[in-house]
Amino acid sequence: MYKFEPLLKQTIWGGDKIIPFKHLNSSLENVGESWEISGVKDNETIVSNGEQKGKSLNQLVREMKELLVGKENYLRFGDEFPLLIKFIDARQDLSIQVHPDDETAHRQGKSRGKTEMWYCLESASDAKLYNGLKKKITPEEYKQMVENDTITDALARYEVHEGDVFFIPAGRIHAIGAGCFVAEIQQTSDVTYRIYDFKRKDKNGNYRELHTQLASESIDYTVLDNYRADYTPTKNEGIQVASCPYFTTAVYDLTEAMTLDYSELDSFVILIAVKGEGKISCNGEELSFQMGDTVLLPATTAEVKVEGEVKFLETYV
Repeated sequence: MYKFEPLLKQTIWGGDKIIPFKHLNSSLENVGESWEISGVKDNETIVSNGEQKGKSLNQLVREMKELLVGKENYLRFGDEFPLLIKFIDARQDLSIQVHPDDETAHRQGKSRGKTEMWYCLESASDAKLYNGLKKKITPEEYKQMVENDTITDALARYEVHEGDVFFIPAGRIHAIGAGCFVAEIQQTSDVTYRIYDFKRKDKNGNYRELHTQLASESIDYTVLDNYRADYTPTKNEGIQVASCPYFTTAVYDLTEAMTLDYSELDSFVILIAVKGEGKISCNGEELSFQMGDTVLLPATTAEVKVEGEVKFLETYV
């Protein structure tokens, strides 16, 4: 079982929730993101516990191969770890953006696209986010709406409540709004196309770059009735909230000890504690597990016992 040193990212829109949420002794301000588990080049997380302490995630993958990620995952992704896990705290609105799918990304000279999901943590009472189109628009109308500052009129907007889940497949326009605090699970990819930035200027008085054309090649113009994942929170049972070719995610809300059986699963598993505290036991090893912790279980893990009153996400490929 591996824990990692978080990579804290200070941003112009970052808030003050991540440091206390993760129980960190830090005076950093405007922390917008904590990269919990990352194999992104030049942004690799470092193991913080056990015999492998001090090694990067990518080093672990190179050394352990399928023993860490699973046979099929190693064949599919090689030495690149396939998921990126983050906590995101937005004090201000983030830009309206979209990510390409793998095929579009390859065509545009990128290594891969990005499909992701958000699990909403305790956010501001007036927090809102955008996810998906609420009305049919054409590519030409999209460009006009970006130019005349009306693109948000075409987007579905949601009030944010703790426990809400939003799945964001590649191609879906989205934006995290002011006051939102989320856990994000995504493909290992840092490709983001900025569609609209509310005409904000940076500290030098310049508008941030927009990627209107690249974004237009990536947008899925499908309109759905609802973009919030519907699920019924249930105590002491894994409830699946997302499933796609890139990850499968469930929510657990435990009030009693539970043993998770991974003996038939050919994948690593990541557990992300979003509330409460407890401990994890596996193969004679024991780890504390509290709100803000993220733990990576290698693919060789057959079963894990989780104790305590703790709510967590479980995700794997």
